[in-house]
Amino acid sequence: GAGMSGGTAYVLDLDPVNVNLEMVDLDPLDEADEVILLQLLERHVEETDSAVGASVLNDWPASVLRFTKVMPRDYKNVLRLMAQAESEGLDPFALVMGGNRG
Repeated sequence: GAGMSGGTAYVLDLDPVNVNLEMVDLDPLDEADEVILLQLLERHVEETDSAVGASVLNDWPASVLRFTKVMPRDYKNVLRLMAQAESEGLDPFALVMGGNRG
């Protein structure tokens, strides 16, 4: 993930030794992540005919447990703030970008 500028990575068989834990969080996948990842993998296999991707899909219930969600902490915080703003009826983009400073 060197050079990651936001977003989420789903990594198969991640070795945490290779991760800068000061900048990112490593999380298990939740149900929404599993749906997104399955769709991404299906599209990848369809477009590339990847044997590795097909293998992962063929044993999806076991394979999905091998993935780790890697998310930059700053990005995770922005998503949290946006969700909080929406739940309070505020403009999430204005809140995150500092538009509500008065």
